[in-house]
Amino acid sequence: MTTPRTGGLGRASAILAAGTMVSRVTGLIRTIVLVQVIGAVGFASDAFSVANQLPNDVFSLISVGVLTAVIVPQIVQAAAHKDGGNAFISKLFTLGTVVLLLATALALLAAPWLVSLVAGDAPAEQQSLAIAFAYWCLPQILFYGLYALIGETLNARRIFGPFTWAPIANNVISIAGFAVILVLFGGSLTELSDWTPDRIAILGGLSTLGIAAQAAVLLLFWSKTGLKLRPDFRWRGVGLGNIGRLAGWTLLMAVASLAAGFYQHRIAMEASGEHPSVMVMMNAWLIFMLPYSVIVHSIGTPYFTQLSEHAAAGRDDDVRADISRSIRTLGFFLMGALATVLAAAVPASRIFTGSPEEAEAAALVLVGYLAGLLSLAVLFIVQRTFYAYGDTRTPFFFTIFQCALIVATAYGAIVLYQNDVIPLSSLAATIALGQSVAGTVQTIVATWLLHRRLGGIHTAEWMFAILRFTLAAVPATAAGWGVFLLLGGTQGWTTANIFTGAAGCIIIAPVVLGVYVGALALLRAPELEVASGVIRRFLPGR
Repeated sequence: MTTPRTGGLGRASAILAAGTMVSRVTGLIRTIVLVQVIGAVGFASDAFSVANQLPNDVFSLISVGVLTAVIVPQIVQAAAHKDGGNAFISKLFTLGTVVLLLATALALLAAPWLVSLVAGDAPAEQQSLAIAFAYWCLPQILFYGLYALIGETLNARRIFGPFTWAPIANNVISIAGFAVILVLFGGSLTELSDWTPDRIAILGGLSTLGIAAQAAVLLLFWSKTGLKLRPDFRWRGVGLGNIGRLAGWTLLMAVASLAAGFYQHRIAMEASGEHPSVMVMMNAWLIFMLPYSVIVHSIGTPYFTQLSEHAAAGRDDDVRADISRSIRTLGFFLMGALATVLAAAVPASRIFTGSPEEAEAAALVLVGYLAGLLSLAVLFIVQRTFYAYGDTRTPFFFTIFQCALIVATAYGAIVLYQNDVIPLSSLAATIALGQSVAGTVQTIVATWLLHRRLGGIHTAEWMFAILRFTLAAVPATAAGWGVFLLLGGTQGWTTANIFTGAAGCIIIAPVVLGVYVGALALLRAPELEVASGVIRRFLPGR
């Protein structure tokens, strides 16, 4: 029988999944329009991608690890204060805003240096364009930070919906703005010489405006928290020092992850111009993140809040149960999504590229990332369990291990190219596969460490479930690939243009999912009942 708390998690998951789905779909449309503006393969598109990714990278260095690892558990605990956490959260927001403003200012001053870290070996004209875009894009650091601070506070207070729905504002503004650029300038601007200062300002400014709107939307829901924010610079005596100690490890972890990502992109820039490089990798990652975000964040985020509460209360048995249930539920949905995207990799990639040939090369990058999808989901739960216990030190060490593997595999990719083992067109795909290998090894190590800490986390139970999902996914993927071949394969109509690529995905998806569910029914998978309960929550009236 469903408990009230489980029901609450189910409703929260449904809200998060719906919001994430709409957000990701509009994000895909945003990227489609952006590709029409600047292309997918070329010097100009990679220059913009490098610049527009910098705010995400710098923001992750400043805030993401700290927020995820530290802030949510601390806000949950602050709710027990006499004032309901008002003083603590006001001080936290004041400090966070100051840090974000300083970080944004420093990033703007360091823009040329930041670009050179990623594109230092690129042609001078391409680097100059990337630096010009960076000056317009780096202010996003402030707005990303405010969005995360407000959103994580809403999540910690069990107000789950707005955090996932707010990015739609960013996507709508960007879609409209990019469409205006196409109309104003008469079509695609794919050459470096096409980008004059006014055009750079419009594209970069629109990108930042969208992120600012995304943060502003969340403020409309702040009253639901019952908290009253006010500037408070008296930062002593409310536990912010403890946050600093906990955040130290996550900050170091973010530095390592940032360095590894910079190195990957620097290697990938070797292929910029005529082959898949940074822009294609980011678009492939966007497709990869669609199932991950919809499924993992919608199910995992409410579990993390509940898991934090159980850990704070010392209820280890409940934590173990949370881990097992969440991984099994995530695994069921993710393996079906993985099979679907694998089967439709080429037509899906055609949506974000300019030709069938580009789509084939981009599909290899997507497949490289997909190899690590399931392990990334398991890591999401395992890593956040450590965070729920206030342990940021252990995740630091297994993340450092992963970063070392990422650097090693990226270096291995360029060595393979230099020794004519792989062509330059496969460099980005090899880097993506290396990241998946590194993430899988990291997840194995992290799971073992958590098993030791808690004296078991029902590993055999959820591993056996994953095996069932894998057995069902194999014939499902084969069936979907067979449909793709029947539609003409790489030379068929599904790769003719963006719209036929989307149509191909729509045709392939139900075949894959039907075979997947049918196979699990034959295997009598108990997760089918749980999954049907989750799906029913999306039906009208539920």
